[in-house]
Parts: sequence; C-alpha cells; structure tokens
Amino acid sequence: MNKSVAPTALMLGNFVTGLAVMSPAGMLGDLARALGVSIPQAGLLITFGAVLLCIGSPLMVWLTSRLDRRILLATSMAGVAVCHVAVLAAPDYATLMALRLVMLAFLVVFTPVAAGTVSMIVPEAQRASGIAYVFLGWSLALVAGLPLVTYMSAHFGWREALLAIGIMAAIAALLIVLALPRGLVGAPVELRTWTMIGRNRLILLLLLITTLQITGQFCTFTYLGPLLARLTEASPATVGLAFSLFGICGLVGNLVAMRIVGRIGAFWTSLIFLGAMLCGSLVWVVGVGAAALPLLLGASVLWGLGFAAINSMQQSRLVGAAPAFASASVALNTSMVYVGQAAGSAIGGRFFEQQLFHAHGYAGITFVLLAIGVAFLTRPARAVA
Repeated sequence: MNKSVAPTALMLGNFVTGLAVMSPAGMLGDLARALGVSIPQAGLLITFGAVLLCIGSPLMVWLTSRLDRRILLATSMAGVAVCHVAVLAAPDYATLMALRLVMLAFLVVFTPVAAGTVSMIVPEAQRASGIAYVFLGWSLALVAGLPLVTYMSAHFGWREALLAIGIMAAIAALLIVLALPRGLVGAPVELRTWTMIGRNRLILLLLLITTLQITGQFCTFTYLGPLLARLTEASPATVGLAFSLFGICGLVGNLVAMRIVGRIGAFWTSLIFLGAMLCGSLVWVVGVGAAALPLLLGASVLWGLGFAAINSMQQSRLVGAAPAFASASVALNTSMVYVGQAAGSAIGGRFFEQQLFHAHGYAGITFVLLAIGVAFLTRPARAVA
C-alpha cells in the first residue's frame, strides 16, 4: 500500500481502540442482567480498565520505544482481536473482567504510539491536522460503533457485540501491516525523558486539563444509558440515538477543529470546544430537572461537539510543546484520559447508586470549569499554540 494510506490505517486502529474502551457503556444494563451484577458493578469494567490503561500507557511506551512501530501497532490490534474472541467462552463476570484487563494490556500503547507515528510520516505543517485525523477514529467509534454495539447487545447479545469488535481489530491489524512502512522507530524513551517532561510547565498543565475535562465527561457518559432509562424510560433505540448524536457531533466537532486550528491555533480551538462541553453539562442539569428527553439529547449534542475535538487539540499541543518527546507526552496524556475515565466513572457510579441523578451534571460543570481555568494558564505568548 502507499505510505499515504498509513494515517487511515492508524485512524481505523483508533476506531477499534475507542470502541474497545467504551463498549461497556453501551451495554451496561445487558451486562448487569446477564452476569447477575448491579449496574455500578458493571461500570467497574470501565473503571478498573481505565486504571490499568492509566498506569500501563507510559510504562509500555517506555518499554517498547525501540520497537518497530508497524510491528508494535499490529500486535496491539491482534491481541485485542484474540481477547474479544475469547469472550465467547467467558462464563461469569470475573472471567470477563480478567479478559478485558488482558485485552487492555495489549491496547495501552496504541493511541500514544499512533499519534507519535503519524507525526513522523506527515509534513510538520500538517502535524496538527494529521493527529486530529487519526483521532477521528474515536469520534467514529462513538458515531457508528457504540450505537451499533448498543443495538447488537440488545437484539443479539453482548457476547456477539464484543465478537464484532474483535473482528474489526483483526482487520485493523492487517491494514496496519500493509500500510505502515517497515523500520519506523521513534526517538527512544529513556528515564531522563520523563524527568524533562516533569520539568515542562506547559506539558504538566496540558495533562491536568485532560484529566479534569475527562473526569467531568465520564461522571455522566459512563451511565448515560441507565440514566436515560431511569429518568425518561428511554428504550434501547433511544439510548442508541443518544450515543449516535454524541458521536456524530464528535465527528463534526473534530472536522471543524481540523479546519480552524490552522487559522486560530490549538489554544483558542481548545477553548471553543471546552465551552461546548460546559454548555452540554448545563443543559444536562436542566434536562434532569425537567426529566425532558429532548434536553438530555441536546446535552449529548453539545458534549459530542467538544469531546473529540478537545482531545485532538490536547495531543497536538503536547506534540508541539516537545516534539522530541511526542510519544512519551502523548502516552502521559492517554494516561490522564484514563485517569479521568476511572475517576469520572467511579464518581458517577457512586451518584447512581445513591440515586443522586442531578449530581452527575453538576460534577461535569465543576470539572469542565476547572479545566477552562487551567487552560487560560497555558495561553501562548503569540497567536499560534
């Protein structure tokens, strides 16, 4: 295959990554019923997985930094495929949790290594848009993958839905082998790399922004399906619609970000989409108070607009802050994404268990406001971030 196809292969891998990480959110109710556990317990599949990803991402990037990117990324996808096929034989919740953790151990390197890889194979002037393009995979996972998982889980079974993800992972592995050039190795990640990153104020603030905004997002997102069902008696089709709206708007937001970032810079682009997320949290609070499905779906629209775009811009700004350490800084950013997922889903699970349904939205508002406050501390001295 032509080298120009490589970013698309990486984007597809990110699609599988996003779907593998987020899939329990689309089937929490089905998992809880089938495995005989509570919805908050089913939510721990996301929480514990996020903890593993948080720790494993920088560790594995460090250990594998000298490996051929093509082999590393293809192996990651192949491991995801095998674990999802093995789910067919999982007899209980404990086995499913174990298989998921093994699967995520293969997956930890994909997003940071993919971001570092695309920055190596596209011209420097196209770096921000190239990273945003690869991150489209997460948006597509939400716009097409997660609603499909929700539908398949409700109509065919959760095992079949997870098997479908495994098949897509196998396809992604094959395309990566065919599309990426051989012998592509980035700068080695050494212990001093982490020390230098730890002394970089801009990188540390950017990592804090990621943690805060993801925590606010996942207070609600992890339990979106059960919340809609409890508050408005939404059907599985309506829950799928909510995920579709979220994903479609995430795709739109990411495309808009790709178009405007070259003109206004990643800093101002980030603020625009953090503002969209804040508006989504405000609308969610109003919708919960009125038990109004249209308002809750509207909140999904606003969240979606900001969700993918802000993460693309965060990765772009991190690469720009220290290009030589791109894999390491993006790995830490990925860890902070998973810290936010773990913290947000744990907080949201506690709220759901106590039936504090208003609290999800208020937590989102608080964390996103904190992220916006920190973002202003990263304002560049010149127009381009």
